[in-house]
Amino acid sequence: MTQNPENSSSNLRAIAEMFRLTGWISFWIQLVLGVISGIIILLFGIFSQRAGSPSNNPGTGFGVFLAICGLVVLGAGIYLAYRYTRIGNQLQSSNPNNRPRKLETIQILRLGLWINLGGTLVTLIGAQAIVGTLVARSISPQAISTQLFDPNRIISGLDMLVVQANTNTVSAHVAGLLASLLLLNRITK
Repeated sequence: MTQNPENSSSNLRAIAEMFRLTGWISFWIQLVLGVISGIIILLFGIFSQRAGSPSNNPGTGFGVFLAICGLVVLGAGIYLAYRYTRIGNQLQSSNPNNRPRKLETIQILRLGLWINLGGTLVTLIGAQAIVGTLVARSISPQAISTQLFDPNRIISGLDMLVVQANTNTVSAHVAGLLASLLLLNRITK
């Protein structure tokens, strides 16, 4: 059973356009959320060091380390989203030798899935560590007692910004996951 070359060509153009559009949307969503998260984490690190008490700050521990790891992994996800746009351009090439093979493209999409899944996992574990530390600070006896008031036990807005940064990073990874799944679904039809 032979396939109509014109139908195959229009299908290839549709897939190429989907790769380009989905890649750019994913790229910009991940980039904007990643930059915002990176700035928040950087500012938090600067202000927490100026506060003079980094040991009481949940952001200087394991949670922020994992948040930074999630941002690094997000960098790989951003690169792959950009790579999807390049695959879309290659698929539009008139020379069939310049087009990526289907197997190579599927492998890149699977890599995108694994990178974004790993980044989501790392960032969520970091968020759990940060939120757990904040909860422990908020319910500690010194935070409740007015006689032994310790200002280091108060949860600041800066602490909540780190939680927001983690949420942004997870959202960026989810955008990458959705883009990879959408493209994988389209290419395997």
